[in-house]
Amino acid sequence: MAELVFFSGTMDCGKSTLALQLDHNHAARGRGGVIFTRNDRAGSDVLSSRLGLRHPAVEVTDATDFWDEVVSRRGRGERVDYLVCDEAQFYTPDQVEQLAALVDELGVDVFAFGITADFRTRLFPGSARLIELADRVEVLQVMSLCWCGARATHNARTVRGVMVVEGAQVVVGDTGAAAEVGYEVLCRRHHMRRMTVASARATSTAPETLPFTVEDAHRG
Repeated sequence: MAELVFFSGTMDCGKSTLALQLDHNHAARGRGGVIFTRNDRAGSDVLSSRLGLRHPAVEVTDATDFWDEVVSRRGRGERVDYLVCDEAQFYTPDQVEQLAALVDELGVDVFAFGITADFRTRLFPGSARLIELADRVEVLQVMSLCWCGARATHNARTVRGVMVVEGAQVVVGDTGAAAEVGYEVLCRRHHMRRMTVASARATSTAPETLPFTVEDAHRG
């Protein structure tokens, strides 16, 4: 039986890497699939991971209709057994319902990957609908770490190095310290205190030498 599976987690927990590995495994067994993504850090029409892996992908917009995409491809003789849908938190609830219909009506496996909550700790609409409709929700086991060493459970947005909790839900940024708009993963305690690694160091809360570098934590 086909399934709609939602793989969720914070930034830096390996979602995109797993998406590419899953596509490789299914394609190696002769199955036909399509990779979709939206607002990837590397630009349009590409799925990329922080490990440096990249693969061409179909860019999703608000106008994308997944049902029409699959029916059209099959009508041209293309084999579509599964979809890999990265950055699924940015999909609309209607698009998630289209994915569920593809599973139920056409037997297409759908593997969706995304962040559950935004920088304000609010569910993304796409993620919320996936949680409501998915046959399975899998929380990725690769732990992202807060600067304090605890498991990171929340995504923080920074603007010129200062953590913010207001603004548009979707703003593409990076995890680099020099980014105008940046993102950092934090444990709940430090997210609630709005304490990033930079602000912690400024107030001498963080140790002079952390047990890991911020870059190491992002790569993990």
